[in-house]
Amino acid sequence: MRFIVVNLLLTLVWAFVTGSFTLHNLALGFAIGAMSLLLVRDQLPASLNRVRPIKLLLLVGLFFKELMLSAIKVAVMVLRPNMRLRPGIFAYPLTITRDFEITLLANLITLTPGTLSVDVSDDRKMLYVHALSCHDPAAERRAISSGFERRIREAFPL
Repeated sequence: MRFIVVNLLLTLVWAFVTGSFTLHNLALGFAIGAMSLLLVRDQLPASLNRVRPIKLLLLVGLFFKELMLSAIKVAVMVLRPNMRLRPGIFAYPLTITRDFEITLLANLITLTPGTLSVDVSDDRKMLYVHALSCHDPAAERRAISSGFERRIREAFPL
C-alpha cells in the first residue's frame, strides 16, 4: 500500500516538473516512479516503512512554496541596482539524526534558490549552509527548523 501511495506522490512530482498532466505523461511518471522505488528499496532503512503520506505531501507542498518564494526573493535581490548581497555561511544544528533525513534536508536547502548546503560535520550534528543573503543567520536557522526539518520529522517518524 505504501509503495503505491509513494509512487503516486512521485507521479505528481513528475507531472509538476514536466509541466504536463496528460494521461500518457502521468503513466510515464508512474512507471518511472515504480522503477525508481524498486531500484532503491533495498537501500532504504526499514523505518521508512512508517512514512506518513499526508505529511510527505505537506513536505512537498512546502518545498514548492519555498521554491517560488525564494526564486522571487533572489530575482528581486539581483535586479536591484545596488544589490545589497551579504553572502555568508552559517552552522545549522541538526535535530534529525538519520542519514536519509539529513540528506533530504541538505538537498531541499540546496534546491531552494539563494541557499546551498556546504557540508555536514563528522558527528552529523551540524549542517553548514551558504546563504546569498545572510543578514540574519538566526532567522535562517529558525526558518529551516520550523519549515523543512519539522516537516521531515513529521513525514518520517522514528
